[in-house]
Amino acid sequence: MDRRTYVKTGAGVLAGGLLAGCTGGGSGDGGSDSTTESGDSGSDSTETEAATTESVVPSTVVIGSDIPYRPFEYETTSGELTGFDVDIAAAIFEEQLGVDYEFKPTSFDSIIPSLNNNNFRIIMSAMTINDQRAEQVDFSDPYFTAYQTVIVRADGDISSKEDLRGNPVGVQKGTTGAGAAEELKEEFDGELDIKSYDQINGAFQALINGQVNAVINDNTVNAGFANDRDDVVFLEGEGVAAESDQEAPPYLTLTIENYGIAFRQDDDEFRERVNEALAAIREDGTYDEIYSEYFDG
Repeated sequence: MDRRTYVKTGAGVLAGGLLAGCTGGGSGDGGSDSTTESGDSGSDSTETEAATTESVVPSTVVIGSDIPYRPFEYETTSGELTGFDVDIAAAIFEEQLGVDYEFKPTSFDSIIPSLNNNNFRIIMSAMTINDQRAEQVDFSDPYFTAYQTVIVRADGDISSKEDLRGNPVGVQKGTTGAGAAEELKEEFDGELDIKSYDQINGAFQALINGQVNAVINDNTVNAGFANDRDDVVFLEGEGVAAESDQEAPPYLTLTIENYGIAFRQDDDEFRERVNEALAAIREDGTYDEIYSEYFDG
């Protein structure tokens, strides 16, 4: 199977992954046969061990993700699914755990309820770990650090954070970029017009069309858009990264965030296995190789 399998519909593909994630229902019958202590007991033990292993790590891991979200998950011009999260998934599941994986496109503002409704096994979607989400899901160890940033039109009138006051800004629904915009609106005593879009590409297009004067979003995703254009730039200024004595990027930072893989709260054993695999790809250099393919520095 191509390591970048892209599930474009929800039908069919979930059956194998979700059924594989359930324990077998035959333990009651086995328990009633108390006289069986030899003969087939070895095969019963083997089957039980296999069923337990399968329940922890399914043969195919279905991954919920908001697509497109360059450079973390997006389609190439030929229709191939690629991105940082996609390559990290390949390293964790295929190379470390020896199982297949499939991505299922899901709107970001409904992605946690979809996970908890068993529509997929995990979320890998550049998801920031925060307290609000941690009440609904459990997270893996962090695997990426990001910042909320602002991009503006190069020929516009916005050159500082204060210049955003009273202006329309674009965000993606359900993201920490939207949360950062709400915090900025509070800082501006309500003088900020927040426009929400289902996908980040809608906010980017609104910026180009003049429907918003700025977009607040993750630094790497903003960079993936701005670096391909001459008419969009990062809003400069010192922000929380500089204030926290971190090695700050050369533009305004509104937040510092860590990404994690999200799991249902009853999936502790699988989360532990994924954490072990994540540690392994950091240790053997695979993580750094993937990082350098998508990001500078």
